[in-house]
Amino acid sequence: MNEIATLLLYTLGAGVCIPAGGLLASIERVRPNWLDNELRHFVIAFGGGVLLAAIAFVLVPEGTRYLSDPMSGAIALLAGGLTFFLLERFLGTRKREKPQFSAMLLDYIPESLALGGAFALGAASAPLLAIFIGLQNFPEGFNAYRELMAAPDSNRKRILGLMLLLVPLGPILAIAGWFYLQDYPVLLGVIMLFASGGILYLIFQDIAPQSRMRRHWAPPLGAVFGFGMGMLGAILTGVA
Repeated sequence: MNEIATLLLYTLGAGVCIPAGGLLASIERVRPNWLDNELRHFVIAFGGGVLLAAIAFVLVPEGTRYLSDPMSGAIALLAGGLTFFLLERFLGTRKREKPQFSAMLLDYIPESLALGGAFALGAASAPLLAIFIGLQNFPEGFNAYRELMAAPDSNRKRILGLMLLLVPLGPILAIAGWFYLQDYPVLLGVIMLFASGGILYLIFQDIAPQSRMRRHWAPPLGAVFGFGMGMLGAILTGVA
């Protein structure tokens, strides 16, 4: 199969996980109290575990491989965390805070760019990164839907339609990464580490606090399960 076609297939699959997660969250008649509590917190924590696995097994190892200077890598990671913090503060001052929806977009964009560059450079971890993006998009889509539906004047069809519009965003960014970043591997490494810093900020600022429930074991196990799946994927693909 043509390499660009393979890239498009992976990124479309990862993008479709966003509305798929929203669609599952839209099922209101299946034990709604359980859906609102145990399952929602488990899914949030699962997404956090997958994000952590993406950082540990793909983004940081690959990013540092493309950068010869450790200090520049550390600066890129710190810059990512600071930028995501400033973006969240900016949205907060305009009363547009949507932590789960913002987290979904903020990690989806740089990861898709990095994915295109990784495929162009023939990185062994590129397919695994695509799988990680899909695994995290599903719980993020689930939680973003629940978050958006809690707003006044929310509409199920409008929210799912918005999520469908996000599906082609991944392939577009990945193609841009393919054509541009293959000639700039150092920039690809910076983007990977920048995304890592931003994702770390989101995990501890928005995802981990929302996943916690008193006297419930499902959320922390969700995080372990998500990270475990990521580790298994890294081992099976030969990355770890």
